[in-house]
Amino acid sequence: MSRRIHTSSQKLSVGTLHAGQVKAFLALRGSRFKALRCGRRFGKTDLAKTWIKEGLVQGFECAWFAPQHKTWAEVYSETTSALVGIIEHTSKTAGEIKLKTGGRLDFWSLENAIAGRGRRYHRIVMDEAAFAKDGDNKADGSAMEIWEKAIKPTLYDYGGEALVCSNSAGKNPDNFFYNICTDPQYGFREYHARTMDNPLLPKRLQDEGIEDWSARKELFQVDLIKNNDPLVYAQEYLAEFVDWSGVAFFSREKLLEQGHPVPFPATCDVVFAVIDTASKTGTEHDATAVTYFAHNAYSGGSPLTILDWDLIQIEGATLETWLPSVFQRLEELARLCRARGGSIGALIEDKNSGTILLQQARRRGLPVTDIDSKLTALGKDERAISVSGYVHQGKVKYSEHAFNKVSVYKNKSRNHLLDQVESFRVGDKDSDREDDLLDTFCYGVAVSLGDSEGF
Repeated sequence: MSRRIHTSSQKLSVGTLHAGQVKAFLALRGSRFKALRCGRRFGKTDLAKTWIKEGLVQGFECAWFAPQHKTWAEVYSETTSALVGIIEHTSKTAGEIKLKTGGRLDFWSLENAIAGRGRRYHRIVMDEAAFAKDGDNKADGSAMEIWEKAIKPTLYDYGGEALVCSNSAGKNPDNFFYNICTDPQYGFREYHARTMDNPLLPKRLQDEGIEDWSARKELFQVDLIKNNDPLVYAQEYLAEFVDWSGVAFFSREKLLEQGHPVPFPATCDVVFAVIDTASKTGTEHDATAVTYFAHNAYSGGSPLTILDWDLIQIEGATLETWLPSVFQRLEELARLCRARGGSIGALIEDKNSGTILLQQARRRGLPVTDIDSKLTALGKDERAISVSGYVHQGKVKYSEHAFNKVSVYKNKSRNHLLDQVESFRVGDKDSDREDDLLDTFCYGVAVSLGDSEGF
């Protein structure tokens, strides 16, 4: 289904919908408040963009709301490219696009508690709504409060419509998206679609016949089930509201080989470290965590081995003297594991004291890389879910050294890596457990086994 609009001077396409999107569009059409709950890669954002662009070329005032600025930045760029022939003015800084038709599109972050106040809209989209702040309409800055007090009133003038899109994010009574999909009092009509309801994925290869493509699609769907934790598969691909309460997310069994940690690899491709220095302990000194990994794609054994870790509290000024010890340890591990590419250095989040570490390391000529912002922008639950498939497939293993290591941190003697990784629970919003090593674990798995952006 292709939506084409005729203007006085030209024809333009606001988007082409696949069969699954057409079903969703038709099912929700006529409802003022629409909720689209769908699995990964179904195409919810593309459907929402088509709906918004259709309104813009008709002269409608519209708005796009997303959990963070980074979440809507790509939509802004794609929309300006698609409508370039009828654009009158754009400003990414102000988050606005104005068209010659009279249409207007404002972009808002749901981190802004007064997003949309003072405006009036014919159509609004709330994208990735399940990942905005939880809480009821009395919780400051929650998605529910922003919807009821700031966004919903913008639709009063024109009797405007709302399309709220997201994957699910657990069975959570404090979550805005969960509530509008399951509680009729909010007045939303819901449409539920799975990843498999996108008939175009996986994409057909060049010169691939229909029968071969269909057979490969079936194999992909079998692999999705086999290569993902059952709860992750249900949430991410079936878009079900999963109850995560009490579920140990990263199983020790998957991180061991037949019940045992593995030796250091006899050979590997490279070794690297991930450092987390986020200021979140509230104590006198910041927590600083580092985890060391060996990546191995060619020599058999597990693709990723956790070699070592450390968790310490040091003053900010001492970080500069501590940092060289990380690279000394990397060189030692590169020799022990006979890394063909040696040590490729450390990955550090470009935030808080991590920014200082990156500057200091580069000034010294030490090999450091900042972790991709698309990965760091995710919440802790989303990062853990994004790497869970690799762990579930047994691609990540504890080394004997990392598994058996015990250190003292905050007067507690234990294996802090195992404690943080294995005690993690999705949706545990009230947890005050330390999580610096968990962060290094998730980042390390993502950048080593994921794609170019760490997914």
